[in-house]
Amino acid sequence: MALKIYNTLTRKVEPFKSIEPGKAGMYVCGVTVYDDCHIGHGRTFIAFDVARRWLEKSGYEVKFVRNITDVDDKIIKRSAERGILPEELSKIYAERMQEDFAELGCLPPTHEPRATAYIPQMLSLIEKLEEKGYAYQDKGGDVDFAVRNFKNYGELSGKKIDELRAGERVSIDETKRDPLDFVLWKKAKPGEPQWDSKWGKGRPGWHIECSAMACELLGETIDIHAGGPDLKFPHHENEIAQSQAATGKKFVNTWMHSGPLRVNGEKMSKSLGNFWTIRDALKETNKQYGQGNGNETLRFFLLKSQYRSPIDFSSALVEDAHTGLTRLYNALKEVAPDEQPLDWNEKHAAKFKEAMDDDFNTALAVSVLFELANEVNSTKSPELARQLKKLGEVLGLLQLNPEKFIKGAVEGVDAAWVEEMIQKRKDAKKNKDFGTADAIRQELKDKGIVLEDKPGGITEWKKA
Repeated sequence: MALKIYNTLTRKVEPFKSIEPGKAGMYVCGVTVYDDCHIGHGRTFIAFDVARRWLEKSGYEVKFVRNITDVDDKIIKRSAERGILPEELSKIYAERMQEDFAELGCLPPTHEPRATAYIPQMLSLIEKLEEKGYAYQDKGGDVDFAVRNFKNYGELSGKKIDELRAGERVSIDETKRDPLDFVLWKKAKPGEPQWDSKWGKGRPGWHIECSAMACELLGETIDIHAGGPDLKFPHHENEIAQSQAATGKKFVNTWMHSGPLRVNGEKMSKSLGNFWTIRDALKETNKQYGQGNGNETLRFFLLKSQYRSPIDFSSALVEDAHTGLTRLYNALKEVAPDEQPLDWNEKHAAKFKEAMDDDFNTALAVSVLFELANEVNSTKSPELARQLKKLGEVLGLLQLNPEKFIKGAVEGVDAAWVEEMIQKRKDAKKNKDFGTADAIRQELKDKGIVLEDKPGGITEWKKA
């Protein structure tokens, strides 16, 4: 089975075929660095880190581009509030972002372009749009993109121009010819970062940044463009319009978008008091599960769901994820993996590959890890333990010291004994000896261990 990816543009799962055989270009919209990253960013960037890892594991040489937006209204406003220069603020939060993503196990990008380093490319792109009749200077001095001149506008988001209301993720501005037109170049205001252009001093609009950087680093047509669910409209819609209008070529072959993240069933918002930065989440998980263990626990939690599906973030769900991850580490603690290479023809590896080739389905891939852990516990096979560890590595998991992880996770509990009791309970139930099974559950409960039976014959446990 060859790799297939859900393409947001066509709304279909399609076989992936790169432009250049053996090589894949992937552009992921990065962060506007005016504040710390939140857990929704973590969900998105872990998802596409895994996609990148699987492309590489599948034999592709991946050029992975993750940009930094370091000039923006929010950066200017926040820096003014703090009494520092915008470039100072963006430097601080760009470094904190990099630290956060590294803590979550994300590989560093091949290129990490900053918008302010690509101003000439942006100006060149805007000039092409003006020459072709897609851009104009409005009454206020900004340069705007004429949306109605691009006939395919709305193809990514499914929105139709005549049905769009001015103001839907679009600021209403009387100086524009059409309220739906979006800014490419903003006229300079006193005290703001600014660059020279043929239209006067100014700075780039948000949308033009990604088109310029993607085209410069990956070419006028790229294999994969990815981002969070909130970027589909208007950001990615506008990227398509301005890029294709300028080059006359298809901008992106495969569009990928991660699913939304909510907190305790509600949209994450500072006003609701449920806003989690990555730093806060890591601090809490490391405090609860042991320093360093919390990082992988959080990553594992965010990978248990397939990247396009909605996900709910809560302390209880993270605790469930930690319990599951502990089970995997306990199998590796009890049976040392052998040193042979991974065999993709082995049934578990083949099943794992099938899951990942099906639009990076980490939910199914993780279920394979649990199947392997169960077999490792019952067979004590070093070969199966090796497969568990190496398949975990593909997802950026299971590379810590198992004994250290388990000790930090369940201080005072003999995890091996718990797993042994769970296996005895399973054997008793299989033999219809439900009295013994119930007695084992009660014995564990008396020692502060709660069991939870999951679909597929999986039993998870945690401290009460």
